[in-house]
Amino acid sequence: MAFTDVDATNHFLEQAFPRVGVRPRVTDMTDGRCAIAFQAEAQHMRPGDIVSGPTQMTLVDTAGYVCVFTRLGLTPMAVTSSLHVDFLRACQGKAVTAEAELVKIGRVLAVVSVSVRGADGRESARASVTYALPQEAVT
Repeated sequence: MAFTDVDATNHFLEQAFPRVGVRPRVTDMTDGRCAIAFQAEAQHMRPGDIVSGPTQMTLVDTAGYVCVFTRLGLTPMAVTSSLHVDFLRACQGKAVTAEAELVKIGRVLAVVSVSVRGADGRESARASVTYALPQEAVT
């Protein structure tokens, strides 16, 4: 059964990561998919109104993490074991979205594909993220 409560997930992220300043917001969760939105500020930008690579990688990791929740429910101890990003073009503008899709979930690992888009709607990055799952979360 999918866990699709966007409000509960946003609340969890606020509580679990209290030191994060500007944070992405989960906007959609369905079985095996999720979307997040982020409004970049000056510290996230490079010259030319381009969202920095580290900011995009943070969004990739956040979207992938939340995507795991769509199958297992809130799973705080799902941890990133691998993250690979291909930057395709400059991520223009401050409004950024990331969409994640669960590729495979097993007893030990979950693999998620993530796409990042800038304000212009063009895909700026494509990523694959793998999470090590806590054994008590897997049934």
